[in-house]
Amino acid sequence: MPGYQAVEKEFHAGDFPLQNGEVLKNARLRYLQIGQMNAQRDNLIVLPTYYGGTHSGNLPLIGAPGPIDPERYCILIPNLLGNGQSTSPSNAHESQRGPEFPSVTLYDNVVLQQQMIEKCFGGGTIQLVAGWSMGGMQALQWGCLFPQQVKRVASICATARCWPHNYVFLEGVKAALTCDSGWLQGRYLSSPTAGLEAFGRVYAGWAYSQAFFRKALYKQMGFDSIEALLQYWEDDHLEQDANNLLSTLNTWQQGDISANPVWKGDFHAALKGITAPSLIMPGSTDLYFTAEDARYEARHMPDARFQLLESDWGHCAGAPGRNPTDTESILNALTNLMRGA
Repeated sequence: MPGYQAVEKEFHAGDFPLQNGEVLKNARLRYLQIGQMNAQRDNLIVLPTYYGGTHSGNLPLIGAPGPIDPERYCILIPNLLGNGQSTSPSNAHESQRGPEFPSVTLYDNVVLQQQMIEKCFGGGTIQLVAGWSMGGMQALQWGCLFPQQVKRVASICATARCWPHNYVFLEGVKAALTCDSGWLQGRYLSSPTAGLEAFGRVYAGWAYSQAFFRKALYKQMGFDSIEALLQYWEDDHLEQDANNLLSTLNTWQQGDISANPVWKGDFHAALKGITAPSLIMPGSTDLYFTAEDARYEARHMPDARFQLLESDWGHCAGAPGRNPTDTESILNALTNLMRGA
């Protein structure tokens, strides 16, 4: 058991204006706080959540002897809009539930998170924003929107935009879900179970690498066969709300740190705007947040260190705690970033 206390909190933003001109009614940002802010208000760490996960998914990154130590830092884990914890299709104002939920961007998420920090933590200095997958996309968005507030950025198995092949991959899993006859354009009367199972089963083939399956690395997770692993993915997705999944998937597909009023679509300028020392750590066998795309982005960032996460676990190499060896590599890289090494 961890030796720290984690407290779930909610920031109520009222009617929150979105980038697309709509208003998210009664917007709530649910987050986890671990540790306390110091008197100087300069010891914040922000760990945004990843696709399909909630605040609990980032807990394996926290604790001594690693660099994200709650004895030293006040750690905040904000949940993505749409993930079922913060305001989402499943829990929104009645007029915006289900398929009526508005489109939300990376920009919307990070602006809301920054408002929470301004109002609840006095606009404290953020020593590190770090995340895996969509968490890494948010970290990069933080870096170019609020460079004076953010001292370090870490993007693990993520990129600053959803590159074309990544977009097509997401179209495939989305089609698997929405082909269910019970989907009813998001107005389902009961959960579209066949679509959710198909979504999970198709996704599993992308989340890990070819070598992961060839070397039967799923056995390290306690599964005796590929079918057992696929069944796990089905069961996991049956626990999720279909509209929530597609809402955050839409945020991912739109992902582009320059697609906002600050950078006006100038992607290279947005990358150059990430002036904080940054760790760009793609997985060597990631099939959709590719090392090639991440390397290209790092070349356009003024103070980025590109470090490949060598692993056969595909995109899941970056998942906190999923594979202990990979998580140790991530924590070592974060230690060096925090030390300025």
